[in-house]
Amino acid sequence: MEKAAKRKVGEQYVALEVKSSYIGTKIFEADYVSKSFGPDKVILKDFFYTFSRYEKMGIVGNNGTGKSTFIKILLGLVKPDSGRIVVGETVRFGYYSQDGLDFDEPMKVIDVVRNIAEYIDLGGGRHLSAMQFLQHFMFSPKDQQNYVYKLSGGERRRLYLCTVLMQNPNFLVLDEPTNDLDIVTLQVLEEYLRNFKGCVIVVSHDRYFMDKVVDHLLVFQGGGDVRDFPGNYTQYRE
Repeated sequence: MEKAAKRKVGEQYVALEVKSSYIGTKIFEADYVSKSFGPDKVILKDFFYTFSRYEKMGIVGNNGTGKSTFIKILLGLVKPDSGRIVVGETVRFGYYSQDGLDFDEPMKVIDVVRNIAEYIDLGGGRHLSAMQFLQHFMFSPKDQQNYVYKLSGGERRRLYLCTVLMQNPNFLVLDEPTNDLDIVTLQVLEEYLRNFKGCVIVVSHDRYFMDKVVDHLLVFQGGGDVRDFPGNYTQYRE
């Protein structure tokens, strides 16, 4: 794992400890938020929650209980029926979703990432170039010259993850990342999240991944019943 997560860049190993943009003490508040789709599908009912700085939350629950809808309400993509979400001014979201793959097909891999940023800040005056960052996520210099339309499904997902992280967010929202990413990519992502100086929300059914990256769970039980569980996924299942 240690070797997998530390790619050789030039003559030195660079651990993937990225300095995320500054995040203040006010993150977000959900003030009595309610959302339903018709009388039979209640997602949230007077949901109240204050999210704290550097919190790493996992979201679990059966399909159809509203996990993705909750995330979209938080991100302002879906409006609640009542109540409000107040997001702090310093928050910069990075959102990895199931339907976020929208690339310019004739572009090269390296240009997709360079269009977002030429380099990423590691702190202490150190930087990773777009090329070095892609190498961390298993795109060799040769692969980086590939055109998007030639990539496999798994490579597209990996590139999409790179485009989210390259924007230097301080609040990462990952919706089912374990569904499409291979094991090595997930190991690199785990290390990234462990060193991440920001907030994280992960929606996933993958117990091992969740245990490694989140501090506590929000459990969607259906019918607007959402509970905070102060432990990891394994403890919850037990």
